[in-house]
Amino acid sequence: MLHLKKIVMNIRPLRRMCLLAFWLVAAISSAKAQMNSDNAYAQPLDQVLKDIEQHYGVTIRADKKLVEGKVLKYAKWRYRPDVDETLRNVLAPFDLKVKSDGNEKKYKVSEFEYYRWPVAEGWAELDRIAAQYKNLSEWEARKEMLRPCIMNALQLSKLPAYPLSKPIITKKRKHDGYTVENIAIEILKGVWVNGSIYRPAKFKGKIPVILNPDGHWQDHRFREDCQIRCAALAKMGALTISYDLFGWGESGLQFKYEDHRKSLSQTIQTLGAIRILDYLLALNEADTTRVGITGGSGGGSHTVLMTAIDDRIKVSAPVVSVSSYMYGGCPCESGMPVFLCGGGTDNLELAAMAAPNPQLLVSDGGDWTDRMPEHDFPYLQKMYSWYGKRGNVENVHLPAEKHDFGINKRTAVYRFMAKYLNLNLAAIEKNGMIDESSITIEKMSDMYVFGDKGERLPAHAVKGFEQLEKVFAAAIQ
Repeated sequence: MLHLKKIVMNIRPLRRMCLLAFWLVAAISSAKAQMNSDNAYAQPLDQVLKDIEQHYGVTIRADKKLVEGKVLKYAKWRYRPDVDETLRNVLAPFDLKVKSDGNEKKYKVSEFEYYRWPVAEGWAELDRIAAQYKNLSEWEARKEMLRPCIMNALQLSKLPAYPLSKPIITKKRKHDGYTVENIAIEILKGVWVNGSIYRPAKFKGKIPVILNPDGHWQDHRFREDCQIRCAALAKMGALTISYDLFGWGESGLQFKYEDHRKSLSQTIQTLGAIRILDYLLALNEADTTRVGITGGSGGGSHTVLMTAIDDRIKVSAPVVSVSSYMYGGCPCESGMPVFLCGGGTDNLELAAMAAPNPQLLVSDGGDWTDRMPEHDFPYLQKMYSWYGKRGNVENVHLPAEKHDFGINKRTAVYRFMAKYLNLNLAAIEKNGMIDESSITIEKMSDMYVFGDKGERLPAHAVKGFEQLEKVFAAAIQ
């Protein structure tokens, strides 16, 4: 009996060994089935990322929808001693990338951003671009080649004919030192760009004109800081206008917000700005020799683009936007193939096209303009120096600030515009400091042209992106 019990006890470890051997063989067979050239060494991407975590001792966060169902060929062949290089090799086939979570051992998977480059790569690309011209004549030749290419990329080589309608203008509202009225300009048949025009309460003779496109901040031209900036510039003596981005503000009466994320938005916004300039510069009070533009973020990208293609603009101030390693994260900034012109260009080269006209670049430490003084601004200074106008380009860098159009950024713009457009800075100063306290913040509904619910939108208004595409295609034939 004792002998039988010993035999039974010995069977159990033997069975365990057999089972272990079975699973080992099964695992090896499975690995062989998955990991050879017949199957391109393919592995599910989520499993590859887990393996990388274990192999390199890191943590990787990935939204399930970004990695689920994706299979990576030659997975292990993409591994390198450096985890960052390994992750680039593994994620690139799926147009994915990783961002560091502020720790060398923590990463987050995100979609590839064609418009955002590593700093070193952006600088290297700017150096490559700049190496194509060694003097003023070569640069002027480059500029003359870029401008028509940009217009062609925007599909605006042939500008659409003017619609026959007159601008729709609302009743003027009077405030302390300035007035406001809303305007809608038909830029294509059934398509309007809407804005608000600010004028000095009293003026004589010709006055400067300043365009104020804005970025992707909430409430856009209805925001307090946008109203303050436009009103302050008007109090200083300028005719200023703020206007909606395509698909934003009152443009949302005709198009959905997601339409703003389509490439044609860049073209429609550009056309809108051209038509706004056409209208404003035809006014009796407009001084066509003193024309400025300033905008922040996406409005800064728009500022650079407009200054590059429209020589009516004499002074520009892009705010928290220009960078050699950021091309504009919205299709309204980079949706059309503008940056493919000339074998490849970037926002710094487009900004250089403003030279020798005065230009202010405002940068900060909280976004992609954080290193403007180190590499990008010296490039612009060199370009301006070729005209003997190095001092005409300025950079106000605010390293402790973030991505906004706050008081310090507005102050820089006020002083710059006053200097080059001969404005009365004293009109908004108190004891040598900028004082915006007398400016009235209007209700959003007061700034509408077409009413609270679009009830005054003309009957022939285009409704929807598909209709817009047809109207635009017919207009440029």
